[in-house]
Amino acid sequence: MKKREFLKYGGLALGALVATTPAVMASMGDKKKPVRRSAGSSLKLSFLPYDLKLRHVFTIASNSRTTTPDVLTMIECDGVKGYGEASLPPYLVETQASVSEFLSKVNLGQFNDPFLLEDILEYVDGVMPGNHAAKASIDLALHDLVGKLMGQPCYRILGLNPLKTPNTSFTIGIDTPDVVRQKTKEADIYKVLKVKVGRDNDKEMIETIRSVTDKPLFVDANQGWTDKQKALDMIFWLKERGVLFIEQPMAKDKKDDIAWITQNSPLPIIADEALQGVEDLLSMKGIYSGINIKLMKCGGMHNALKMIRIARELDMKILFGCMTETSCAVSAAAQLSPLVDWADLDGNLLIGNDVYEGVTVTDGKLVLPDRPGLGLIEKVKLF
Repeated sequence: MKKREFLKYGGLALGALVATTPAVMASMGDKKKPVRRSAGSSLKLSFLPYDLKLRHVFTIASNSRTTTPDVLTMIECDGVKGYGEASLPPYLVETQASVSEFLSKVNLGQFNDPFLLEDILEYVDGVMPGNHAAKASIDLALHDLVGKLMGQPCYRILGLNPLKTPNTSFTIGIDTPDVVRQKTKEADIYKVLKVKVGRDNDKEMIETIRSVTDKPLFVDANQGWTDKQKALDMIFWLKERGVLFIEQPMAKDKKDDIAWITQNSPLPIIADEALQGVEDLLSMKGIYSGINIKLMKCGGMHNALKMIRIARELDMKILFGCMTETSCAVSAAAQLSPLVDWADLDGNLLIGNDVYEGVTVTDGKLVLPDRPGLGLIEKVKLF
């Protein structure tokens, strides 16, 4: 899809942010005064590979892992620092080496106005094709930086109501019944759970969780089902057990089978692995009834907002998801969460070495920090 087509379906996603004037800023309140900028201050990009350590072995239909590679980023201007990251689970293909290579090619020193997001991100996108997580790490750092320079949270700059954040699910990976029961009990504060299925113990997973709680469930097959009729039968079974939707039931290339399931399913069918970014979205209509937006796949907040607007034009449901990430990327997604139907933003809660504090969860609901930018507090000084 070309940029003109994006504009047709919703305009420039962050126009409100880019075009905000000092007068508008003054009307937003004075919780923190905007930072006065020096003329000609250029942007400085830094990055650092970092391994995220999972609290439990994380198992989905295709693999298990105990760590997730990550690259942390920082963009500085006038002594103010904005933070971002690229989380790199195996199926994304990107690695710490590829992200580092990409970021080494990016010359942000040619820009001295971080508010020119459209120009900066267009340049970044043209450095190399693909590299969506690497590009997301810059996008997030820019949004954090701009919010800090303005002295306002990103959600407030965008005019979003922080009271309209959804409940977030907490993910229960595929495991033995004893471990599943333990994880379910540990997730007591959450009002909805996300369950990974797609192997030969799907019903056992659900029945084990139902032995502990009757909370609503999201179910993610991660492309694990192979027969469309069996998949549909399973979906009817799941509906009777309090499941709200099914995510990526079959392999993403089985478009005809998935479209048939969607047409006959009593539950919404959500695209995940089938959807990378904005350019894929129009082709989802008629195959899926909703989409899962992830910052690491689409390239950041700027593109995520475009996807939200297009999806609404297509009358599709929206889930905002994440990888295993620090509170940086999860807080960035949470800034936009008042715009979506469901949230699966627990990636920071699955790791034991988060370097930031940001969005929190109270009684299952996402609570946005009333701090500038992404609202982060550094727990560890890395830059």
